[in-house]
Amino acid sequence: MAARADRPAVGERAAALRAAQAALAAEHAAVYGYGVVGGRIGDDRLAEAREGYAAHRARRDDLTRTVRDLGGRPTSAAPAYALPFAVPDAPAAVRLAAELENRVAAVYADLVRASAGSLRRQAAGALREAAVRAVRWRGGGVAFPGLTEHATPATPSASPSGGSDGV
Repeated sequence: MAARADRPAVGERAAALRAAQAALAAEHAAVYGYGVVGGRIGDDRLAEAREGYAAHRARRDDLTRTVRDLGGRPTSAAPAYALPFAVPDAPAAVRLAAELENRVAAVYADLVRASAGSLRRQAAGALREAAVRAVRWRGGGVAFPGLTEHATPATPSASPSGGSDGV
């Protein structure tokens, strides 16, 4: 029997659930990371850091509901996350904020690919928001937000494998 237009087939639902869980885990990591950013950022960008923090908390809460709606048990936040590089000062905090947004954009790109309907629209919106925040933090854009292999050459401090827990 074919799946109804508003209810994905079992395999599609499982793929969407896995991608939503990954996005939720990335949002937990981003919330943690923005706590570090907020503690190191200069006063000139503190409001921007607070906005990013609030946005990721809201997305995290939305994804918690989404995972439940998909029949899953939402991934819990870890007590702490490994940062991809040391953040001793405001310039490093700016780099961390941009990296957080890049990583969040990547998982939302996966959620866009794995979902349909309203979940896909929400994921696309979250991807767009993360890409815009990354541009603001970096001061410039990349051709394919969310696709790190197209963004910039990997460096030891910004490689996707630099942080084992999603930050």
